[in-house]
Amino acid sequence: MALLQIHDPSAAPTPIGIDLGTTNSLVAYVTSLGEPTTILDCDSEALVPSVVHYAKDGRVIVGRDAQKLALVLPKDTLMSVKRFMGRGADDAETRRLSTYQFAKSDGPVVKFEVGQGRVVTPIEVSAEILRTLKENAEDELGRVGGAVITVPAYFDDAQRQATKDAGKLAGLNVLRLLNEPTAAALAYGLDSKKNGTFIVFDLGGGTFDVTVLSLDDGVFQVRSTGGDTQLGGDDMDRALAHHVFASMQADASSAAPELVRAILDASRAIKHALTANETVEADIDLPGGKSFAARVTRPEFDALIKPIIERTGPTCRRALRDAGIEVAAVDGVILVGGATRVPLVREFVTALFEKEPLGSIDPDQVVALGAAIQADLLAGSGPRDEVLLLDVLPLSLGVETMGGVVERILARNTAIPAGAKQVFTTYADNQTGFELHVVQGERDLAIDCRSLAHFTLKGIPAMPAGMARLAVSFEVDADGLLKVSAREESTGIEQSIDVKPSYGLSDDAIEKMLLTAYEHGEADVATRALREQQVEAARILAATKKAVESDAALLEGPEERARIDAAVAQLEAAVKGTDHRAIAHLIESLDETASAFAGRRMDLRIRQALTGRSVKDVADESAHAQGIEAHLGNTK
Repeated sequence: MALLQIHDPSAAPTPIGIDLGTTNSLVAYVTSLGEPTTILDCDSEALVPSVVHYAKDGRVIVGRDAQKLALVLPKDTLMSVKRFMGRGADDAETRRLSTYQFAKSDGPVVKFEVGQGRVVTPIEVSAEILRTLKENAEDELGRVGGAVITVPAYFDDAQRQATKDAGKLAGLNVLRLLNEPTAAALAYGLDSKKNGTFIVFDLGGGTFDVTVLSLDDGVFQVRSTGGDTQLGGDDMDRALAHHVFASMQADASSAAPELVRAILDASRAIKHALTANETVEADIDLPGGKSFAARVTRPEFDALIKPIIERTGPTCRRALRDAGIEVAAVDGVILVGGATRVPLVREFVTALFEKEPLGSIDPDQVVALGAAIQADLLAGSGPRDEVLLLDVLPLSLGVETMGGVVERILARNTAIPAGAKQVFTTYADNQTGFELHVVQGERDLAIDCRSLAHFTLKGIPAMPAGMARLAVSFEVDADGLLKVSAREESTGIEQSIDVKPSYGLSDDAIEKMLLTAYEHGEADVATRALREQQVEAARILAATKKAVESDAALLEGPEERARIDAAVAQLEAAVKGTDHRAIAHLIESLDETASAFAGRRMDLRIRQALTGRSVKDVADESAHAQGIEAHLGNTK
């Protein structure tokens, strides 16, 4: 006879941690004894398949029951939607081998057509998974408090915001988004009480992260992070599926969705079986009552997935370089994600970091356990209040300035939450507004970075160039979400925006940002210098031409005018070229050529300013200015 669990209605809600995974998801909490533990569903399973089926009668089925329907109703059953979070409808990911039926969309968000024309977004699908996890937690705990939801460290702002929106749609009070590698380190660090430098190698179903972090007496500080939001176990399944299609002498690109789903599911099962076996023979049930006998050996599978696994190598080496440490200084490697069970992955990690990875905690559960610990800490109910957790920005944030150059305001690997401010000024006379372009990335030109947002600050009084002072502030919260504000200091006019960038990235965009930054480092420096000199030259040319026209009477004859005109012509010609040093040299040459003329103009302006004023008035103003300067100096 089953026992009826009774919950105390007066008890405080229990905070929970959720690992929203590509393949499987799970929820955990910290017990009254202070130990994190996962919550089991009605089938006594911790892992809930991240699969959602939309039935024709309007019902929504989540988990294993949905997974069973994927074979017979593949178009109405959505899997691995995490790979679409924060992505655009024209993204390369939509063209990979899959059974998805994409709906036409006027907006930038991916939409799926399911269940008699019903259209859903990845956010809505993820919300169904989160809602199921919340219900499982309520069955176990009664009342559920705030939730910490984990995300890949390399999720960008759009993907993080999409995850947070899914949590809210599921009825969760999202306390924080926590990077998956950091969650794993939190679980391991508190379990083993170790200090040192650790690598978290997180290869899940759809994403890859590597994080270098230090553990020092309760302080968890991320030193660097890297990854690829489009690399994981799904890619191994696809590689094996293409191999099976080739063995069948069938064309994967034109295969029916039912056949594709059958082959993908079989490939995943074969992958799992090869973890413990050298050879796997499987009879794959095909649509129409047919079957295909597939035989795959471990060496064959390793050859198929080796290029996929090797893609993690450069990212890991770059993370070590960013953290400023050598492989020998690594004290341990933590494996996270189901794909790390693949023997070749473990061999690769062991060779790369020259040590056996840690494996005392189930790699499928470690992220959820860490999230539960963090939720417990944020709720203030846990005994681990001495723990400090410091995450970092995965990519630099900045604004576009004149010439298309990026001015970084918050650098990559800055600990978050973080804030920074920088002051800019106007380029042109009588400029009454600023167009702010917020970008993310490591390149020196805005066109090579990811555009996050545009907004305009209007209503600034017309002033000469360089007089307006625009203070731009960036604030990144603990979830990695950005708020940008701009304030013109002389007028107090202010504008702010929460950056929720348009959803959509090209395939492997985040990884490519760093790769191209390293590959084009020298060229970017030269291009940036050229753009900056071109902008400065344009400013000086405009000012010189205006001065010569307005104060031609101050020129000492045609000879001086000819010398200035010649210097102007030389600089204009150089600006059209690509030698920034030549431009800088000719800027100095024009300045030297026009210096005497500029001096006469300044003398004239001073005489005009002093006309009709007494020496005493000027002296009093000077004394007052010196007093203000002294006061400012004392308050710095």
